[in-house]
Amino acid sequence: MSAMAGSLKDRKFSLLLIAGIIFLSAPALAHAISDANAQFVETIDGPAIIVFMYLGAKHMFTGADHLLFLLGVIFFLHRLRDVVLYVSIFTLGHSATLLLGVLGNFGVNSQIIDAIIGISVIYKAFDNLNGFRTLFGFQPNIKIAIFVFGLFHGLGLATKLQEILTSNNGLWTNLLSFNVGVEIGQIAALSLVIGLLTIWRKTDWFQRTSTIVNGAIMCAGFVLTTYHLIGYWNT
Repeated sequence: MSAMAGSLKDRKFSLLLIAGIIFLSAPALAHAISDANAQFVETIDGPAIIVFMYLGAKHMFTGADHLLFLLGVIFFLHRLRDVVLYVSIFTLGHSATLLLGVLGNFGVNSQIIDAIIGISVIYKAFDNLNGFRTLFGFQPNIKIAIFVFGLFHGLGLATKLQEILTSNNGLWTNLLSFNVGVEIGQIAALSLVIGLLTIWRKTDWFQRTSTIVNGAIMCAGFVLTTYHLIGYWNT
């Protein structure tokens, strides 16, 4: 009887988590900077530190594709120093291409970049499911993969920012402010995720439900990738 009750609890919890992941992935299908914010930024001519910090924090906190990837990265990391290390590698990658992309005015199709970001979500969930060792007999270097995908996430941020920047006056200040805001949003979101993961790991059904949840994350990655590839082909 207790086993049946535990199984029922597992299924309910898994369905709740999957619903949460679907809820997260939905806004990621179109999480560009809002028209209202874009119109306001277009009127700015000069440094606007608070405005760009807010935009950066909001974009990262509501950017479910970024958050799903990071969820995959920290999913099985139990030590804080490991979390800091891997998130720092990701941060180094996305900060580099955010700065270089905007300053160098790299013209990259946003749909392609967002599709690659979706692939990064698929990759990390597949890795968490031990898919590479099971199917291919090898394990990619996780640190290199996180850094490389971080570069693409940064290009995604750069394309969003390039769409709304109309003046080079105060560009360095605004760009750095946006990047700082991104990190603030990332820290805030990760703090929440880590807190929930910590509670979840203390339950006796973490191992039983973790496979289902990573499968759901991978499915969300497929949805994101497919959506943006279709968007690219239709443009």
